[in-house]
Amino acid sequence: MAVPLLILSTLVTSVLSQSCNIRDTDEGSVCVCNAKYCDTVPELDVSTGKYQLYSTSKAKLGFYSTTGSFVENTDGEESSITVDQETKHQNIIGFGGAFTDSAGINIKGLPEAAQKNLIESYFGSNGIAYNLCRVPIGGTDFSTRGYSYDDVEGDDTLEHFALQQDDLDYKIPFILQAKALRNDNIKLFASPWSAPTWMKTINDWFTGSLKDEYYQLWADYILRFYEEYDKHNISFWGMTSQNEPSVGLTIPSKGNSMGWSPTQMNEWIGANLGPTIRNSAFSDLKIMLHDDNRQLLTNLSLLLENEKTMSYADGAAVHWYANIITPPSSLQTLNIDKEDWFFISSEACNGFLAIMDLDKAVRKGSWSRGESYTNDILDNLEQGAGGWVDWNMVLNEKGGPTYIDNYVDSPIIVNATLQEFYKQPMFYALGHFSKFAVPDSVRLETTVEELDNVRAMAFLRPDNLIALIISNR
Repeated sequence: MAVPLLILSTLVTSVLSQSCNIRDTDEGSVCVCNAKYCDTVPELDVSTGKYQLYSTSKAKLGFYSTTGSFVENTDGEESSITVDQETKHQNIIGFGGAFTDSAGINIKGLPEAAQKNLIESYFGSNGIAYNLCRVPIGGTDFSTRGYSYDDVEGDDTLEHFALQQDDLDYKIPFILQAKALRNDNIKLFASPWSAPTWMKTINDWFTGSLKDEYYQLWADYILRFYEEYDKHNISFWGMTSQNEPSVGLTIPSKGNSMGWSPTQMNEWIGANLGPTIRNSAFSDLKIMLHDDNRQLLTNLSLLLENEKTMSYADGAAVHWYANIITPPSSLQTLNIDKEDWFFISSEACNGFLAIMDLDKAVRKGSWSRGESYTNDILDNLEQGAGGWVDWNMVLNEKGGPTYIDNYVDSPIIVNATLQEFYKQPMFYALGHFSKFAVPDSVRLETTVEELDNVRAMAFLRPDNLIALIISNR
């Protein structure tokens, strides 16, 4: 059983919540939502000297809340969780997921009222309050086709640059709904997967690098993305320099990619991307390096040592794939001595080994997949990460759509036939962090003694409440 917990010390208004409409599956259980019903998170309702506990367990999915009073421990028990309020670590930036084409397609496949329930589950005040989200620049493997914003070969002036119908149908409407629910208190960051194929050394979506003669044009192209989204009242907090830059340099990928060596990346950021962004109307964009797996952090080291690159860089981003071969301690590489420097985990998903027939893409109701999210979030935060971002927010029961058959799992699964959606244990695992370790919280030193299989982490929130998240395997 996992028992996340929130300790509070102020009085707030209480409202009734809706509990999980549970359905058992071959893998565990899910909470079922539709146009008429969806579970919510109970509101805070405690006074000084009391605590409120929110729990999610394998036996009882959803958020369940109880309150109680603190008492002095007089029973002599040696087991304890100690929160040191004086020893503070990093600030929390946020938690969330990605607005992919596939997510939007699946949301649109639901009735309007069910769509509303889904978006509110992620972003509403009665939901898990996502606050840090990723937006692809152009198409990804979780689109229905390969595309860019300028597929007219040789368009050196970007005359034909235009957002695609995919953006207008599947991303922008739901980003705007999320912004409204969050009262604009949401940080968006964007990531490119591939330049138009005519700009690349190999004329396809899946491999190759950017041609040298297009270094500045590619920086201009990315700037145009921000300009076009700004016309739709969508502004960005940050960006990553390239999604998984190592992929396009190795064997042909089955997903949209573009390869960069550290030398190439240093040249492009220092001479093109950095100056272009900093001299634009979007000069305050946070530029994040790497956006790749942690076993490749040696590549990032060559960027961290480059003075010109670092004059433009604000942080770094890491993915969780292949973590099994690289310990969390490797993330200490990212804790460098630069003012306001940060790093986040920018992409994770379960089921990614399905493309190699080593796993099932979707394991509907899998508790172990929820635990894997909890453990990875704790691992990253213990090493200094400021946030953790999931991959697709919503997929179908197959784990798509994906035009290259790269099916994976997601915290919410849509069944368009029955016009309902399913919240998986992953949703609640991530939700305990996004809901309670709110932006600008500070991680506190937390010690667990004589409690096997228990992990805990505390946060001092901006409202001076303390959130203590406990995972009990």
